[in-house]
Amino acid sequence: MCEHCHSHEHHETQDKTRVYRLIIAFVIFAVAMIFHFAGFVKVAAFVIAYLIAGWDVLFKAAKNILKGDFFDENFLMGIATLGAFAIKEYPEAVMVMVLYQLGEFLQDIAVEKSKRSITELMDIRPDYANIVDSNGEIIKKAPSEVSIGDVIIVKTGEKIPLDGTVIEGKAAVDTSALTGESVPRELKENDTAISGCINTNGLLKIRVEKAFGESTVSKILELVEHASSKKAKAENFITKFARYYTPIVVFGAAALAIIPPVLTGEPFSLWFSRALTFLVISCPCALVISVPLGFFAGLGGASKCGILIKGSSYLELLSKPDSVIFDKTGTLTKGTFNVTRIVPKNVKESELLRYAATAENYSNHPIALSLKAAYAQEINPSEVKDIEEIAGNGVKAAVDNAVILAGNAKLMDKFNVQYTKAPEAGTIVYAAKDGQYIGYIVISDEIKEDSESAIKQLKKLAKQTVMLTGDSASAAQYTAKKLGIDKVYSELLPADKVEKTEEIINQKQAGGSVIFVGDGINDAPVLTRADIGIAMGAMGSDAAIEAADIVIMDDKPSKIPAAIKIAKNTMNIVKQNIVFAIGVKLLFLLLGAMGFVTMWGAVFADVGVALIAVLNSLRALHTKCFIQK
Repeated sequence: MCEHCHSHEHHETQDKTRVYRLIIAFVIFAVAMIFHFAGFVKVAAFVIAYLIAGWDVLFKAAKNILKGDFFDENFLMGIATLGAFAIKEYPEAVMVMVLYQLGEFLQDIAVEKSKRSITELMDIRPDYANIVDSNGEIIKKAPSEVSIGDVIIVKTGEKIPLDGTVIEGKAAVDTSALTGESVPRELKENDTAISGCINTNGLLKIRVEKAFGESTVSKILELVEHASSKKAKAENFITKFARYYTPIVVFGAAALAIIPPVLTGEPFSLWFSRALTFLVISCPCALVISVPLGFFAGLGGASKCGILIKGSSYLELLSKPDSVIFDKTGTLTKGTFNVTRIVPKNVKESELLRYAATAENYSNHPIALSLKAAYAQEINPSEVKDIEEIAGNGVKAAVDNAVILAGNAKLMDKFNVQYTKAPEAGTIVYAAKDGQYIGYIVISDEIKEDSESAIKQLKKLAKQTVMLTGDSASAAQYTAKKLGIDKVYSELLPADKVEKTEEIINQKQAGGSVIFVGDGINDAPVLTRADIGIAMGAMGSDAAIEAADIVIMDDKPSKIPAAIKIAKNTMNIVKQNIVFAIGVKLLFLLLGAMGFVTMWGAVFADVGVALIAVLNSLRALHTKCFIQK
C-alpha cells in the first residue's frame, strides 16, 4: 500500500474517532443539563463529558510542558477550561472544549481537502511499467525495477512510467499534469517520451533512457513533496509572532484576573472568568493554520499551471520582481537551429560545411547538431582527432591532418585568424583551416511564439527585462529588438553571465528580486546566483533544473509572468489572513477583557475566524493560470 494512501486512511480513522467522542461527550452533557441529578452525579457527568471531549488537548499540553514548551493553544484551552471548573462553571467548561474540538475538526477537514486537491493535481506517479521480456512477452513491473535500455510498452489510457525514446508507434499524449497544457502532444518514432504523460491513443514502444529515480516524474514529485521545507518570511513571522504573543496573553490574562479586583474591590470570580475568556479568545489558530495553508495552496495552484515552485520562500520573492534576466537560446528562442547561409572563401560550400560539421562531430550543442544535420552525411569518427572544446568560443580539431577552427569571432581572435565580419543577424560560425580563414556559416534560431507576449507582460510587472547570451552581438540585438527587451549583453561566457547578474543584483531596488530564466548546463551557475532561478523543464538540462528554484514544465516564456501573478495573488491572500486574524483577535480580546463576550462567544469567534481564513487560503489553489496570448 502506498504511503500516501496509508496516511490518508489513518487520518480518516482519526476523524471518525473524534466525531464519536464529540457525539458521546455532547450526549452526556445534554443528559446532565436536562435531568435533575444529585449534585455530585451532575458534576461527575460534566467531568466525564469534558475528559471524553478534551483528554487529548490536556495530554498534548502536559507533554509540551514537560518539554519546556508552555505556551501553545493546547495550554491555553487546558488552563481556560480547568479554570472554569475551578469557579464551578461546569457546563461552560465542557461546551467550550466540545466547541473547540469541533472547530479543530472542521479546520482539519478543510486542510485535508486542500492537500488532497493538490495531490490529485499532481497525480502523475505511474503504478507499473509493461516490460517486453526476452521471449517477447509483456510483463508488469514496478517502475523502480526497470533498467536503462529496457523496452517498455505504453497502451492507450496508460501513463508513461519512465523517460525514454520512442522506438516504435505513434500516439497523442496528454501532458496536462506536467505542463498545464490541455492540447495533446503527438509522439512518434525517435521522439523523447516524458514520464507522467498519459497515452490517449495508439501504442508506444519506448526504450528507457533514465532510471525511475532520475525520471521527470520522480523529480517533480520530489520537488512537490519537499516544497514546504523552504519557508517564506511570512511563515517565519507566524512562528516568531506565536513565540512572543502567547506568553504576553497568558501574563495579560493573569494581570486581568488579579489587578482589577484589587483596585476596584469587585468579586475575584468575575475577573477570573473574564481572564479565562481572554485566554480562549487568544488562541492564534487562524494564523497558525491559514498562512502555511495559503502558501501550500499557492504552490498547488502554480503546479496546476505547469509551474513547479520549490518552496514558499521563492513564491514570496517571485511576487516582488525587480529585474527579469533571460538566456536567449532555448529560453526565448526554440533552440532549433537551421543553417540558412554558407559563405565560403577559397573553398567550395560543401567543403566548408564538411570541415565545420566534422570538427563539431562530438558536440551535442544545438549549433553543432544543426551543422551535422545540414551536412546530412555520415561522418567517419577516425577523420576527427585532437578535439578541443573552447568554452564559449567553439571547437578546435584535426580533420584530414589539417587544424580546423569552427566557432564565433572570439575564436578567430584567440588564434589570430584574419577574417571578414559577417553582416547577417543570427549565429555565425566562422571557420579556419591551418590558420587561414575559409568562410562562415549563418545559423538562425526561431523565436518562440509567446516570447513577445511574455516580455510585454513582464514590462508591466518588473522594472526591466535583460538578455544575457553567448551568441553574437548581431544575433542578440536582432532578438532583443524584435521582442522589446530593455538591455542586452552578448558574447558572454558562463562566468561573464554570473558577473552581469551580480551587477544587476547590486543595482536592484530594496526588497525587489532578480529573476534569471535559462535552460542550459552553462546557465546553472547563474540560476544559483540569482534571487530566483527559473529553468525551462521540458527541454532544459538536468543541471539547470537541479539548480533552479522554479521549473516551467512546457518551456513557455509566458509562464514567467503567469508565475509572478500567481505569486502576487497568493501573497495578497496570505496578507489578508494575517490582517484579518490579528485584527479580529485584538477586537475580541478587548471585548472579552471588558466582559462583553462570554467564553462561548470566544470559542465561536476563534473557530469562525479560523474557518474564514482557511477558506480564504483555498482561493490560492483555484487560481487562474494568467496566460495571455
